[in-house]
Amino acid sequence: MSVRDSRYGDLGLTVIRVVTGIVFFMHGWTKVFVWGFEGTSAGFAQMGIPLAGVMGPFVGLLELLGGLALVAGLATRYISVPLAVTMIVAILQVHLGAGFFNPNGYEFPLMLLAGLTGLALAGGGAFAVDNVLAARRGAATARTGRLATA
Repeated sequence: MSVRDSRYGDLGLTVIRVVTGIVFFMHGWTKVFVWGFEGTSAGFAQMGIPLAGVMGPFVGLLELLGGLALVAGLATRYISVPLAVTMIVAILQVHLGAGFFNPNGYEFPLMLLAGLTGLALAGGGAFAVDNVLAARRGAATARTGRLATA
């Protein structure tokens, strides 16, 4: 086994992507289907999040749908960025004052931020839907001599 064996790197990215996606999906599920938009907005308002009535539902849907996208490896780099922004806001607005350690500290959102930053930089790995779509675009380009748009 070589130190730079890409199979293991792709497996590592897949594990990070899928587990991070599951975590966001479950948090989004709770915000959308357990607490509902009103409950989530009320919680955001209580935490001091600006525009809580808009941001609560937005973040709930972003986490729910973005989590699914990460699990599949669909638009991995693009969905990782807004999810990372939510973690930065969560750290600064909610968790920083509680110190580093859980249950209320910033260690958990910091780990999610690290995973999302890695996915935004490296992509979802070889086992992501993104790669299937890229291969299809590449095959269409090779057949027609121009970039496929659909």
